[in-house]
Amino acid sequence: MSTDNKKTVMDRRTLLRAGAAAAFAAPIGAYSAQAFAPRAITPAIDFSEFPICKTASDAPALTGAPRKLKLSWNAGAVCLAPLPVAIDHGFFQKQNLDVELVNYSGSTDQLLEAIATGKSDAGLGMALRWLKPLEQGFDVKIAAGTHGGCMRVLTRTNSGIGKLADLKGKIVAVGDLAGPDKNFFSIQLAKLGIDPIKDVDWRAYPGNLLNVAVEKGEVQAFLSSDPLAYLWLKDAQYKEVASNLDGEYRDKSCCIVGLRGSLVREEPQVARAITQALLDAAMFTSQNPDKAAKSFQPYAPKAASLADLEAMARYHTHHHHPTGEVLKRELKGYADDLKTVQVFKQSTDTAKFAERIYVDVFSV
Repeated sequence: MSTDNKKTVMDRRTLLRAGAAAAFAAPIGAYSAQAFAPRAITPAIDFSEFPICKTASDAPALTGAPRKLKLSWNAGAVCLAPLPVAIDHGFFQKQNLDVELVNYSGSTDQLLEAIATGKSDAGLGMALRWLKPLEQGFDVKIAAGTHGGCMRVLTRTNSGIGKLADLKGKIVAVGDLAGPDKNFFSIQLAKLGIDPIKDVDWRAYPGNLLNVAVEKGEVQAFLSSDPLAYLWLKDAQYKEVASNLDGEYRDKSCCIVGLRGSLVREEPQVARAITQALLDAAMFTSQNPDKAAKSFQPYAPKAASLADLEAMARYHTHHHHPTGEVLKRELKGYADDLKTVQVFKQSTDTAKFAERIYVDVFSV
């Protein structure tokens, strides 16, 4: 790659941005893009250090007119801050991509079907929510992990619950009975010898009212993700009992990049380009959490200050975005874990499963 290509001064463009309120108010099944006021891309970014992911190929950017793509995300998930970062700081443009972010608030099955059938070209989501539908055969390929950390167990400070094992015999509120946080902490309970099905009473509540359930005494603890979990923890009446950055999971990714299977097969260079842009944006976020916070701020709840968003960007492990054998091991490990809590079929060969759903876009 030439020096001129590495040091790209970007022209000014505008892109559709999804509204922050939509992340919290959109009805289930909503699939739309809302426009924000045009924002200029940051000029004169020096890309000489990019691609900074060691898995990256040295393939040049796509040629010709910018390739238009749709990428689905949950606009309220602060751990997906690298997406607006990729727009604001030109990582998509560097790969000659014109990416429209689509705020998707429907079920995971609907999202994966949308990607598989071409309504969207790619998406980001939680591994522990995506893997079960992928076991059932959606034509979506996993190209990379993007980060770790964003799920937490919270309780009242005076609840008497001090560790995860204390949830045995308790009532715990969740936003989704099939959600990644319930799956994750169920796995951790099983590893402690606690049956998460028989020994814990899981109850579903709207995600933004989980704390109300605790305050009313209807439950003793609840599961939540950032930014809401982080913001609730600013209140001294709440404390964190556990997170998905505890123990061995500190060095594992929880979010993954999924690509349309036909895109991978028919346009492998485009699949590589969008994956590379996302990995570069993730590393940029890790190195520049202040800039990432500013990019994500239009999507954040009003209660979250810029300092809050920067703290969350620092907390999430955006430096960890595996591909290759490392990612396949993580996918297999999660599939094995999901067997222990009766989410995956016992007959599933998890090694073959991980091999089937993973794609190495950098080998093309």
